[in-house]
Amino acid sequence: MTERYWVPAIERAHQVIGLIAGDPGKYRLIDISKLLNINKSTMFSLLNTLETLGWVNKEKGDTYTLGPTLGGYSAAYFRKFNLLQLFYKEAPRSVEKINETIQMGTLHGTNVVYLAKEESDSLVQLVTDPGMQFPAHATAIGKIQLIQYSYQELQELFTEKKLEQRTPYTIKNLDELWTQLETAKQMGYICEEQESSLGFYCVSAPVYNYENKVTHGISFTMLKNSWTTKKEMAAREIVDLAKRLSAHAGYDQKLK
Repeated sequence: MTERYWVPAIERAHQVIGLIAGDPGKYRLIDISKLLNINKSTMFSLLNTLETLGWVNKEKGDTYTLGPTLGGYSAAYFRKFNLLQLFYKEAPRSVEKINETIQMGTLHGTNVVYLAKEESDSLVQLVTDPGMQFPAHATAIGKIQLIQYSYQELQELFTEKKLEQRTPYTIKNLDELWTQLETAKQMGYICEEQESSLGFYCVSAPVYNYENKVTHGISFTMLKNSWTTKKEMAAREIVDLAKRLSAHAGYDQKLK
């Protein structure tokens, strides 16, 4: 953007709102003035205008938080947000890189509901299609969404001590599941090797919303020969796709 079409006042307002959004209730006028190197009289006028318009609120102690006007704008944005449409827009880029099928699903109790699928040129025929449900503990796409739960919450969710066995490789109990989830939290993704169906291997990453909550999982699925050569590359790509979807959903990585 050339300086001819640049509006400094809007840039300053953008900087102020960004600073307040990063640490609501922390900064006073004098703090914001110093941090942004804007003189106090200009900052007073700017904050007064933003407060009058409802963009910021002045709290006790003369610190500032975001105001209701921005909340209304955010609500309007997320009403138009459609994750399925975005999936079908973004997923083909990742499929083209890895040449394996990607699926998206969401949790429903202890099951994962498959919502969307972007197929590759591979001849692999998946056992799951949009609309189908599958035990979450037996799938990468389900387990990656369980990372948001504490161990106690998992106990309340899975009332049976033994977990349903889909194959000889399916995890058998909550302790095994918890160990996998703890690793997944650190890695940012989770792998599943023949736990849901013999011969199939998956890697999945979580999709977050603007409230820092995991709402969906996305995963690559492939056969063993592809898994051997593509596992690491697929993991990086599925994490990147999840980040793109999360960013469009309003997720801020800094809030994690």
